[in-house]
Amino acid sequence: MIDTRLIREQPDLVRAAMAKRGMDAPIDAILELEERRRQTLTSVEALKAERNQGSKLVQKASDAAERQSLIETLRTLGDDIDRYDVESRAIDAELQALLLTVPNLPAEIVPDGTDERDNIVISERGEMPEFGFTPRPHWELGEALGIIDFERGVKVAGARNYILVGDGARLQRALIDWMLDLHTRQHGYVEVAPPYLVPAEMLVGTGNLPKFGETLYHDAEEDKWLIPTAEVPITNMYRDEILDEATLPINHVAHTPCFRREQISAGREVRGIKRGYQFEKVELVKFVHPDDSDAEHARLLDHAEAVLDGLGLRSRRLQICAGDLSFSSAYTVDLEVWAPGSGEWLEVSSVSTFREFQARRANLRFRPSGGGKPRHLHTLNGSALALPRTMIAILETYQREDGSVRLPDAIRSYFPEQETITPLATPVRVST
Repeated sequence: MIDTRLIREQPDLVRAAMAKRGMDAPIDAILELEERRRQTLTSVEALKAERNQGSKLVQKASDAAERQSLIETLRTLGDDIDRYDVESRAIDAELQALLLTVPNLPAEIVPDGTDERDNIVISERGEMPEFGFTPRPHWELGEALGIIDFERGVKVAGARNYILVGDGARLQRALIDWMLDLHTRQHGYVEVAPPYLVPAEMLVGTGNLPKFGETLYHDAEEDKWLIPTAEVPITNMYRDEILDEATLPINHVAHTPCFRREQISAGREVRGIKRGYQFEKVELVKFVHPDDSDAEHARLLDHAEAVLDGLGLRSRRLQICAGDLSFSSAYTVDLEVWAPGSGEWLEVSSVSTFREFQARRANLRFRPSGGGKPRHLHTLNGSALALPRTMIAILETYQREDGSVRLPDAIRSYFPEQETITPLATPVRVST
């Protein structure tokens, strides 16, 4: 959430930031409500001062009629104060609702741009895989190896679902374990296992609600929401608390399933396991001192990229332009991995800094070590990594001409005495 003082004192700056994003925001309506709120509070304070003065006069009044008249005046003043209090609460609620619709301000270094076509490739790393044959896409490899069952996935759960079988399920589990081990043992993150169902205010805290309610799964009876990412429960772990500055930075990592309602069209661009309504992800979340925010973002980006380096995959960094920033982000760098069989770059992580935006919504604060008023901390997060697309890149990068897939060295210890993924010896077939 943006500081209302910033909107009040520098409305043109905020309008320019929204224009850079290519988004409309109700800045004029917010300013109007702020003025009404100020006028209402001024009126209430004046009435309360008048009531206090009247109470003193009642105590001094010796004439019964005069005393009764003063009491009647106080009663009228009390009714007026109550009316203004009701009006003030209504204005506050309306103001809060409008503020929740305003996206974060893009950081100064965010480049101009309208959409994903204006994002900028910062760097590329890793070897581009070369083949002496035409590489196959993962959906063909997965079916031929018997490790991805699309037909039964659709039968069980509907379109855009699949079932990982045998070494497919084992590959995903190995990647999850390796990523968690990497981030906890080498990068200093503390692992957490958060809930998957949360109340609405947790999604408001991260900026998912009210903006993206249509993309989330909601249990109306319990009024709980399935998480779209571990960012939601982890970011809210310290809501309404005042942390000691000495505890910062706090670094958490979690593996969770993620649930998202998406309008997914048919076609080659979404074939296989590239997009779905449920997927696994390892997420990194940081709570940091504002002065350390930029350095911590660079460190977070390195940690996420270390997964791609460790797996020996071709990858690149993509600086996201203002028009393609997520609602809550002030600055984002995407990590993309090359999928040679599909012939495309796939986003596997968005490494973002939110500055105070989420902290204001979730009331995340710290008390400076030298004393003074509590301050809002900064939050950052990034995937490290999303599993389906990472698996796509592995299958397509390490495929062999005979259809087998070599296992990356980083996860070989999770596959004792096994160097490759080969077709199931006894695939489960339908009897004819």
